[in-house]
Amino acid sequence: MTEVKSHPNKESIEEFLESFRKSSERKRLSLLGVLEERVEELLGLGSSLMSSFDPLSSDWAPGFILQLIHKTDDKFIKDNLNCEDLSWFKASSEVGLDYSPLQQYLLNESYEDADRFTSSKLRELAGEKAVKRGYVYFSEVDLIPSIDLSTLDKLWIVYSRGKFGFTVQAKILDAVGGRYDKLWPRIGWKKDGIWTRYPKSFNWSIEAPNGHMPLVNQLRGVRLMDALLNHQALIAKS
Repeated sequence: MTEVKSHPNKESIEEFLESFRKSSERKRLSLLGVLEERVEELLGLGSSLMSSFDPLSSDWAPGFILQLIHKTDDKFIKDNLNCEDLSWFKASSEVGLDYSPLQQYLLNESYEDADRFTSSKLRELAGEKAVKRGYVYFSEVDLIPSIDLSTLDKLWIVYSRGKFGFTVQAKILDAVGGRYDKLWPRIGWKKDGIWTRYPKSFNWSIEAPNGHMPLVNQLRGVRLMDALLNHQALIAKS
């Protein structure tokens, strides 16, 4: 493990990391640049880097740190955090689905690939008819296990600084009084009354509006989106 050196007149990296972990949302966002500047010190922590974070939580702070570390040293997570498949967060499934590919896409900020994977898994979770049809009916949403929908939501949240995920979309919908006509432009799915063209016109980056991802097909109206956002798994988290 590399020796950790503290900056002159600054908190040690361990102290700074603990302060970052305990900070408010607003304060954390203001500290992201400092974390980027001190990435070599983070690497120097080796296997102890994530010791104060909980892989069961929906906290986005460790997700950001993992993304930052992985950009700098793509072998660090495998070599130091005992994550051969790069899946540091616990991702439970009631039906035995493997969500490690989603973690890998999100870790690498490959948001379009992550979105396609999410859509595919939602179809699998909704049942064989949805898989064969190629899309989910709103009436099939209740078939999706709460554990799995919660896992999908969690992974989007933790790897997006809390910007993306179904519960993020639900909170925005609530903030606009439950009006979908106001939700669409807020999350970038509609502009000047025109639907955003898929996939090229969507913003597949962290700079996208809050709630921009994951996508839910609206060609058959709002009932699918409404059923998803009102699924018991998401209501329990709100």
